[in-house]
Amino acid sequence: MKIVIIEDEKITAAELAGTIAAVEPDAVISAILGSVKTAIAYFQGNSAPDLIFSDVQLGDGLSFEIFKACAITSPVIFCTAYDEYALNAFRTNSVDYILKPSSSKTIANALEKYRNFKQSFSSGNDLQYKAILEALTNRETPRTASVLVHHKEKILPVRFEDIALFYIENEVTHLLTFDLKAYSINKNLEELESLSGRNYFRVNRKCLVNRKAVIDASHYFSRKLTVNISVPFKDKITVSKEKTPQFLNWLETIR
Repeated sequence: MKIVIIEDEKITAAELAGTIAAVEPDAVISAILGSVKTAIAYFQGNSAPDLIFSDVQLGDGLSFEIFKACAITSPVIFCTAYDEYALNAFRTNSVDYILKPSSSKTIANALEKYRNFKQSFSSGNDLQYKAILEALTNRETPRTASVLVHHKEKILPVRFEDIALFYIENEVTHLLTFDLKAYSINKNLEELESLSGRNYFRVNRKCLVNRKAVIDASHYFSRKLTVNISVPFKDKITVSKEKTPQFLNWLETIR
C-alpha cells in the first residue's frame, strides 16, 4: 500500500509515518508533503497513491486547495483538530477523519475502514472537497465562550476574549490573560485551536495567539517572523516560514 502524508509539522508527520509503519508493516510512505504548493507539484508529476493522510490547515492554505487543483482519485483520511460543526461536512461526504492528537488505535481503525470500503470510495472528489471547504471556511466563532481553569480550590471560567495567548511550558498548557493572570489548563493546543475560532492563530507548536494581542510582526532569520504582543511574555514568539503566508493573511483579515 502506497501512502502519501500531507502535514506541515515535521515532528507530527514523522510520528504519523512511524505509527502507520507500526500498525501497517506493508505500507510504503511514498512522500511527506509540507505545503499546498509542494503537494500540487508532487501530484502533478507523480501517480496517485493508494491512500492519503492529510492535515486540513497547512502553512500556506487549506489542503482542499490541493484536491481542487489536481485530479486526485485516492481516498483521503483527514487528520484534523476541527470541531463538530466542521466535521459534519466530513460525515456527509463519506470522507474519513481522525481527530488530533491521533493514536495507534485511531490510525489502525482508519486503515481498517479503508480496506473494508475502498471499493466504494467515490471518484467525484471535487464536489466533496468543495462542500467541506465551504463548511470550514465559513465556520462560526465557537459556541464555547470560556475555558475552565482550576485555581486553588476553585474552578474559574475564563472568557476567550480575555485571553492573550495559550502556550506550552514544561509539557503543560497554560493561558495568559490581558490582565496578566496565568493559569494552567487541562486541554492541549489542538483542542483549544478548534474551540477558540478564527480570532486565534497557532503560530507554532507551542503558542496559540489572540489577534487582539498582536501588535506587529518582524522579520527574523531563515524567513521566519517574530510576533510582538501587547502583554509581557518571556519567550520570543516565532512563526515558521511555512506558516508565514497564512499568518499574514490572518493578520490582515481578522479584526
